[in-house]
Amino acid sequence: MTTYQIAWLGGDGIGPEVLDATRTVLDSIGFRADYIPADIGWKFWCEEGNPLPERTLDVLRSTNCAIFGAITSKPASDAALELAPRLRSQNLKYASPIVQLRRQFNLFANIRPARTFAPTERPLDVIVVRENTEGLYAGLEIHPTPQSLVGALDGARKLPHLRETSPADLALSVRVTTRAGCERIVSRAFELARSLGRKRVTLVEKANVLRATGGLMVEVARSIAARFPEIEFREAHIDTACMDLVRRPAEFDVIVAENLFGDILSDLTAGLSGGPGLAPSANIGETYAVFEPVHGSAPDIAGKGVANPCAAVLSACMMLEWLGEHALAQRLQSAVRRVLADAQVKTPDLGGTATTKQMASAIVAAAR
Repeated sequence: MTTYQIAWLGGDGIGPEVLDATRTVLDSIGFRADYIPADIGWKFWCEEGNPLPERTLDVLRSTNCAIFGAITSKPASDAALELAPRLRSQNLKYASPIVQLRRQFNLFANIRPARTFAPTERPLDVIVVRENTEGLYAGLEIHPTPQSLVGALDGARKLPHLRETSPADLALSVRVTTRAGCERIVSRAFELARSLGRKRVTLVEKANVLRATGGLMVEVARSIAARFPEIEFREAHIDTACMDLVRRPAEFDVIVAENLFGDILSDLTAGLSGGPGLAPSANIGETYAVFEPVHGSAPDIAGKGVANPCAAVLSACMMLEWLGEHALAQRLQSAVRRVLADAQVKTPDLGGTATTKQMASAIVAAAR
């Protein structure tokens, strides 16, 4: 068996805890890897002015892929206040390390599966395919807004009060949508659906209002859908899709969406499937990938040993699939399903009292 080189990004809060549990599980099924720890997270922002040091990027460039725990992220004003005193005069701007990773390695596809494990009246089994590098998360934000730019905006005619708004009182965020970006994410969604035997792809947008950016996404999606006649193609507005996911989740199979909408939808599906402690994800590019649980750093329970490791373990399943270790991935995923269906071992987020280590031990036992 190949020995893989895996970048190990513990991050903040419960991140290191759930990754330690994940490593225990991976070791138990015979997955062979060298895990190379790398620095990432709030500590490095405070001490060095960058939550993703260049040395960490060097580690990732030398590995097959990365698995990531969680990060703490705070508003810009709070981030500036927590910088080391010697750094505060350098006009540094906090940038999310996971967003930086997505850009540095062109990880354009964020794959977020969600399924209900326990019996329910409204079972859910959906995969959200989120565009990961463009949209409103492209980082094109302006505040204060120069008066010359306000005058150039088409919105100045539609919103006359902008003319009376001072630069300090106006902020802009730009949604970036390129034809190439639309083509590759929609193609990835259809290819994923075909490879998994899924029957339907739903594009979630708001093109009736966002006519330029949303309209381009719809145009491209319709063109690509024609190349996959065996897969049903649907379109839905973001607001309607959120309502229908709650009321009729079985209507959805694979969802493709731009960055912000995909983020919202995948958190919704995580909640519907049992919570963020059960929600894995993969950030995938052409040659590299970073795998991470959807949940955050949960500082309120960090260090208490009660974090649910299932999302991290299921993210590791996605990593195994990406590496071509399909048998190990299936074995591990089946073990998690058995533990959750049995419901004898439950961490507090699932209504139980089990610790992180106890949940990991239960998965190890189920995988034997």
